[in-house]
Amino acid sequence: MSAVEWIVALVFVVGLLGIVIPVLPGLLLIVGAVLVWGFELQGTAAWWVMGITVALYLACMVLEFLIPGKRMKAAGVKTSTLIIGVLVAIPCAFLIPVVGAFIGFPLGIFLVELSRRGGRAQAWNATKHALKAVGLNILIELITAILIIGIWAAAVIFWT
Repeated sequence: MSAVEWIVALVFVVGLLGIVIPVLPGLLLIVGAVLVWGFELQGTAAWWVMGITVALYLACMVLEFLIPGKRMKAAGVKTSTLIIGVLVAIPCAFLIPVVGAFIGFPLGIFLVELSRRGGRAQAWNATKHALKAVGLNILIELITAILIIGIWAAAVIFWT
């Protein structure tokens, strides 16, 4: 493997971590690494891998919008609620090391929904819907990333 391929593989690891622990734009890092590799290699296999990668990325974006987005909308959870959840998770990550973000995100969603809906049961139900949607988004991105990495690895092993 060349130096570029080792760097791409390292970016893949960082990207996968960014998907599982949503701190970095993991899938975007993976797609970017494939594109850098493809433009560096400039071969037929590289162009095919780049085209398939972009197509998978676009399909992932559509799936993330259609599946979890519609479920959240049906449950009455707004996108602004998720944004507030993230804003609460950030200071919690510093106040409670390691697990603060995982506590702060659902706490922020719950508090927003509690103020919107008035009852704890309704707020908790909306929080569960939001967390399931976020989990489904992570799963969709992770599957897409694994497919992209697999296609790239096959190209590196068999065609370069």
